[in-house]
Amino acid sequence: MKLSRRNFLKVAGATSSAALVAPALARGAESHEEHIGAIVGADESSVLVDTTLCVGCRACEAACSEKNQLPAPPVGDKVLDKKRETGPTALTVVNRFDVDETGKELQQQPEGDATKRAQRFAKTQCMHCVAPGCASACPNRALDKKPNGPVTYDASRCMGCRYCMVACPFGVPKYEYEALAPRVVKCTFCADRQAQGLKPACTSVCPTGALTFGRRADMVAEARKRVYGNPDKYVQHIYGEHEAGGTNWLYISDVPFEKLAMKADVIDKPYPDLVKGALGVPPFVMTLWPPLLMGFYVFSNRRAANNAKHDAAHGDSEGHHE
Repeated sequence: MKLSRRNFLKVAGATSSAALVAPALARGAESHEEHIGAIVGADESSVLVDTTLCVGCRACEAACSEKNQLPAPPVGDKVLDKKRETGPTALTVVNRFDVDETGKELQQQPEGDATKRAQRFAKTQCMHCVAPGCASACPNRALDKKPNGPVTYDASRCMGCRYCMVACPFGVPKYEYEALAPRVVKCTFCADRQAQGLKPACTSVCPTGALTFGRRADMVAEARKRVYGNPDKYVQHIYGEHEAGGTNWLYISDVPFEKLAMKADVIDKPYPDLVKGALGVPPFVMTLWPPLLMGFYVFSNRRAANNAKHDAAHGDSEGHHE
């Protein structure tokens, strides 16, 4: 495998970090972070997704549906033939990807297949950004960032503007267009379970260890250890470490993330910095424009009434002179 200068520096950094991590762990988490560097959202809850360990069993889908009282997910592998997205009836989905040669030896190569092909699986849900653009864009705080990590949704506060859908760089929030009382729907990271000291439902049932739940700083450290300690296995990148300013769902993979349909154009800057200006204007207009129009309406009616009184008085005066 070719090792670029950038990857070499990452590996070198990770190797030196790994040498420092071991004794640091013994001294406790606080000193551990001194060696791996400051991590945004370090104390928030997080999930590390190791796509090399996912076998596509979709137990996470079933657990999510049961917890959120949604219809049970389709049974059988046939459903994996078509890429699915999250929506009103599924807050998380697992998709299968047929991958080809990527410059490295792939595992699970089909016997007798001349081309290097394999299957990979990737789970999709809300990424729960450390600085979520959706919550920043919401004028009524229907979407709210909790201090421990989850981005939650309160339907009673939602007025259906759907700015959250525009502001999300991952295209996660969906809208119940067909419902009589439509809501925005998305994964809430099982915030209620976390408040009770429980893991999110999906992570509690993963049989292969593909989903690891924990403190974000620890998940980033574990991801760095796996990725930069195994440069021949993993892509030298942790998806979500920096995307959108950092997310609480972190992915590592042995194939390029684009091959898992993960967006490659998400910038590292927190999205609230981008949407405040653009989406801050509509709520301002929505707040002030109605009373302004009402003022014009009242003024117009009053002027019309005064004109009518004036015309009536003028008419009477003319009639009196006649």
